[in-house]
Amino acid sequence: MLADPISAQMGLALHSAAMPIDIDIAHVARLARLDLTAEELDGYKTQLDVILDHATQVQSLEGDPREESAHPLGLVNAFREDERRPSLDRDEVLSQAPETKDGYFVVPPAMETE
Repeated sequence: MLADPISAQMGLALHSAAMPIDIDIAHVARLARLDLTAEELDGYKTQLDVILDHATQVQSLEGDPREESAHPLGLVNAFREDERRPSLDRDEVLSQAPETKDGYFVVPPAMETE
């Protein structure tokens, strides 16, 4: 069985369902600079075994191959036809502004320059 790139990079070999992956929890904890007690190491080992067993079960499932997707539902843009509609009166809108010049709003600069 060929190793996937992530497993190869991490130095993990893929095994069949009968051969569990052996991961040194204490070594990983040292790499993460975690000071774990023996009880915590045993607890994490048990949890990791359950996770890996579940992953093995999922890998063994048969089914139709599906196209990979980043979203479970098909996303479609909802377009509408462009329609000309009445707009606000330009002079009325500009009359509400504190300052205008040549038919435009005057606003403070976003970035000061020297």
